[in-house]
Amino acid sequence: MLCSVGYHLFCCHRSEKTSRRWMALDYAGISIGILGCYVSGVFYAFYCNNYWRQVYLITVLAMILAVFFAQIHPSYLTQQWHRLRSVIFCSVSGYGIIPTVHWIWLNGGIEASIVQEFAPRVIVMYLIAASAFLFYISKVPERYFPGQLNYLGSSHQLWHILAVVMLYWWHQSTVYLMQYRHSQPCPTHEDHL
Repeated sequence: MLCSVGYHLFCCHRSEKTSRRWMALDYAGISIGILGCYVSGVFYAFYCNNYWRQVYLITVLAMILAVFFAQIHPSYLTQQWHRLRSVIFCSVSGYGIIPTVHWIWLNGGIEASIVQEFAPRVIVMYLIAASAFLFYISKVPERYFPGQLNYLGSSHQLWHILAVVMLYWWHQSTVYLMQYRHSQPCPTHEDHL
């Protein structure tokens, strides 16, 4: 979030180069936030399964590294790549559905108590993220009230508020999952999975 604050403070700098550097840091901050959500979630979801934990952690780290390398490309911050940037971040974020579904399957399906306890937290996180993205992409409400929301209430501000709410929600969910994993021993039937 500090990278985003820096971007919004210095994006109007006289130097376009400085503005683009701060924009790159803003995107790097988004990537780090996504990585933080993944690492904690994957680590504790697959806490009892070393193999799948390592597979998903390496996959997530590789994806984030690919995003960082894409950000180095000279055209990355141009308007022509705006749609591609959105697709990249949506793909990286959406990938989380794969380990979530796999985790549900490994734990015995949606009837399992651990799944019923923690899967709704993942769903809420994705709902908050989706609503934030919808505000970001649709430019609502300023689309309907042009010039009236320049200082307070713009879609970008709503996006930032929802991003903070989502990160806070995921932090609380991860703490809850961590406490559960540290208080409950790993079942022995998962050793072979």
